[in-house]
Amino acid sequence: MEQTTTSQASLLRLLSNQMADAVERIAPALVLVDGRTQRPASGIVYAPNLVLTAAHVLERENNLTIQTFDKRSLPAKFVGHDLGTDLAVLRIADLGLAAATSSEEPARVGQLVMAVGRSSTEGHMASSGVVSAIGGPLRTAQGSVLERYIRTDAIPYPGFSGGALIDTQGAVVGVLTTGLANSVAMAIPMNIARSIADTLATQGYIKRGYLGISSQLVELSATQRAGRTQEHGLLIVKVDENTPAERGGILVGDILLTLDGHVLHDAEVLQLLLTGDRVGKTIPVEVIRGSALQTLQVTIGQRN
Repeated sequence: MEQTTTSQASLLRLLSNQMADAVERIAPALVLVDGRTQRPASGIVYAPNLVLTAAHVLERENNLTIQTFDKRSLPAKFVGHDLGTDLAVLRIADLGLAAATSSEEPARVGQLVMAVGRSSTEGHMASSGVVSAIGGPLRTAQGSVLERYIRTDAIPYPGFSGGALIDTQGAVVGVLTTGLANSVAMAIPMNIARSIADTLATQGYIKRGYLGISSQLVELSATQRAGRTQEHGLLIVKVDENTPAERGGILVGDILLTLDGHVLHDAEVLQLLLTGDRVGKTIPVEVIRGSALQTLQVTIGQRN
């Protein structure tokens, strides 16, 4: 019995040391972001001289500063933000810090993780927990759709938004935020966050498209499918004037089946498809009109 207890204590000590080592590994890549009154937030060095943080913690775009783990206070230049995913990028000249390592494996429910932030001049803070849920698509408070998100029971202390959710090796699993869904704490998977950050770093914004329609999900009976096996579509209940949908010939009563060859299972899928390179391009949209299948050519508009 004594030998078993000693062995368990050794395992706990090993795990404890591994978790502390992981926090120490990410700590140099975490910065304090001073972009709002009284309450700093966190940021992650994700590329040379570039910091990824949460957009909602930036109350201003000028006079931004960051503080590094080695106590340097440096001016930061606002590069761009995407309110739809609550992400922003800052550029810091001569930052000279190594970028954080991103996890190469997707998060798993039950995985041990740690929330780490630097929201105080005293240094970094951490809490531990597990990945409690992985979900998506998620329609955010800003009306856009986040493809995937991570929920954790690790406590995100005040100022942790923009900080890192890490695994036990210190690799970043996701970017922490409370700015997407009514202050609910979650993390944006790092592969999604990095892709958005790279786009922000080059053009300052994310292209998000629109059609100018209102729709509702409907079930298609066998006789309505126009020879397709698809069981659901989006019934058009409104087409706004002078919009891409109107110009492309979409009518009230049409049922959208596909956009650019992708099956539309629900409105969230449609929103996910109206981004990136499709914005401004003319693409095929398949609809059922009456009992016939028609293909329309619609040029995707860009949201302001």
